[in-house]
Amino acid sequence: MEVKTILGKQEFSKTDLVALLDCRDTTEAELFRHSRQLRDATIGKGVHMRGLIEISNVCIKDCLYCGIRKSNSQAQRYELTDKEIVEAAIFAYRNRYGSVVLQGGERHDPAFILRIERLVREIKHLSNQRLGITLSLGEQTEDTYRRWFDAGAHRYLLRIETSNESLYRKIHPAGQLHDFHTRLECIRSLQRCGYQTGTGVMIGLPFQTTGDLADDLLFLKSMDIDMVGMGPYLEHRDTPLWRYREALPSQQERLRLGLHMVSCLRLLMPDINIAATTALQAIDPEGREKALEIGANVIMPNITPLGNRGNYRLYENKPGMDEGAEESTRRLMESVKQSGCEIQLDTWGDSLHFQNRVKK
Repeated sequence: MEVKTILGKQEFSKTDLVALLDCRDTTEAELFRHSRQLRDATIGKGVHMRGLIEISNVCIKDCLYCGIRKSNSQAQRYELTDKEIVEAAIFAYRNRYGSVVLQGGERHDPAFILRIERLVREIKHLSNQRLGITLSLGEQTEDTYRRWFDAGAHRYLLRIETSNESLYRKIHPAGQLHDFHTRLECIRSLQRCGYQTGTGVMIGLPFQTTGDLADDLLFLKSMDIDMVGMGPYLEHRDTPLWRYREALPSQQERLRLGLHMVSCLRLLMPDINIAATTALQAIDPEGREKALEIGANVIMPNITPLGNRGNYRLYENKPGMDEGAEESTRRLMESVKQSGCEIQLDTWGDSLHFQNRVKK
C-alpha cells in the first residue's frame, strides 16, 4: 500500500507501520510533513523544557546494554549531594524551565527512598510549588511510587526498552530482578498512583526487526501512555552487548529509524508528549532539532553539574559533556526557534493525553 494511502487512515495496522518505518526519500518527506501538521493542529508548536539532573550512577541492575550496570567495574561511581541536586533544580526554576527530571540508577533501599521523598518536597517548597518534577528512578513498589507522588512528583518515566518479551530477555540477565512482567506491572502501578506515565524503547538493538518496532508503537498506544522518550540504541564498550556491534544497523540507519518512530508515534497518539532525546544528538548534532521538526515537543537540557556529567555514561559519545547549564540552555533555545517551534517557559507542559485520560 502506498504511503499516501496509509497516511489517510485514522487507524494503523502493524503492516501500515512497517511500511511507514521503511519509507524513504519523497515518501519520507510526506510522512514527516503529516506528523508535524498533526502535532501542530493537536497540541500546537510549543516545546517544553525539562532540566535533566543525573543524581547518581549507582545501580543495582545489570542490564546488558547499559554503561552504568552494576557489574561495570570501569564506571566511576558518584552521587550528587542534596545541595547539588537542589541547586540544579533552582537553576531550572530561575531560568523558567517549568520542570526538572531527577534521573539515576535504580535502588530500593529505605535510605534512598526517603531521600528522594525529602528532595522532592524540598524542591517543591523552594520553588513555591511552581516547578514540575519528573522522576526516572527505575522499578519500585507501588507504595514507594505513591510516597514520591504524594511528596510532589507528578510524572514518571520508566522505559520498557522493547515490548518483545523474547528480545527483552536477550538484553537483560535472567532472574526476577530483570523480569519483563515486573516492568509492565510497574508501568501500570504508576498509572494507578496518578502519575503522568512515560515509557520508551531503544531503536536498532541487536536481534531487533522493523516488525518489533511496529509492535513497540502499538504497545505504547495499547498502554495508554502519556509521554514517550525513545531513541537509537548506542553501544557501550564495557557492556556484554558490545560484542554485537558489528552486526548492528549503521548509526545513520538507527538515526533514520529513530526519526521515523517519532513521526509514526505522533500519528498513532497525536496528543502525547514526545521527547527529542539526547541519543539522537549523539549521532547527529542536529538530531534533537530534526525530531522537533517532525512531531516531538519536549527537550531535556542536561543541567547536571559538569564535574559528574561524564560519569553518567549510558553509552559511548554522550553529547554535551563539557557544556555548562547556561550555555546548554542558550543553545537549545536558539535551535528550537530554528526548528520552527516555540519554547514554552514557566509551564509544566503536562501531557494533553493525560488530561484527556483522567477525564474518562
